[in-house]
Amino acid sequence: MKNLSIEQFTIETASDAPVPGGGSIAAVSGSLSAALAKMVANLTIGKKKYAEVEEEMKEISEKAEAIRVKMLDDIERDCAAFNLVMDAFKLPKETDEEKAARTAAIQNGLKEAASVPMEIAENAYSIMALSERVVLAGNSNAVTDGLVSAMMARTAVLSAILNVKINLDSIKDEAFVAELAGKVADIEKKTLETEKAILEASPFK
Repeated sequence: MKNLSIEQFTIETASDAPVPGGGSIAAVSGSLSAALAKMVANLTIGKKKYAEVEEEMKEISEKAEAIRVKMLDDIERDCAAFNLVMDAFKLPKETDEEKAARTAAIQNGLKEAASVPMEIAENAYSIMALSERVVLAGNSNAVTDGLVSAMMARTAVLSAILNVKINLDSIKDEAFVAELAGKVADIEKKTLETEKAILEASPFK
């Protein structure tokens, strides 16, 4: 999926195929967020006016690149997780043994389908610290790009956790559900607070 052209990717998304879906789009949003944070950092590096933050911007550029690549891979991981669930539903259910095996496979698939977007949300949230620094200390001519980075990270987080929530509704492991639900509530709160702080600290609040 990640190697498709933008046009082809949107065509695939718009088709009646279930993947790529919301989780993959969350990963795309996160990758774009990281790319923008890296861009602003790169536009800051080498400028005399920003010599004091050059080393920090180099570090941000490296971190953002690693996240950008990771989140592109997450497009594939999210699709694979969904397919795992769909394959489990296709398993035979004629005998009690088959029914038990099918139920177990579905539950395992649902856990994976919840865990992958949870990781996407966590990775996307980590971009926000980079976005904030390029907004506050990066090249002022690209400050709006840093703000878009922050907003795309927010979108990636909130989109990903929606996919976590819908899968948690069907998972019977109460401890697993409680753990991820707690993570979801925490990251949702932090994401909205962080975005608000970044926007309010910018010249365009």
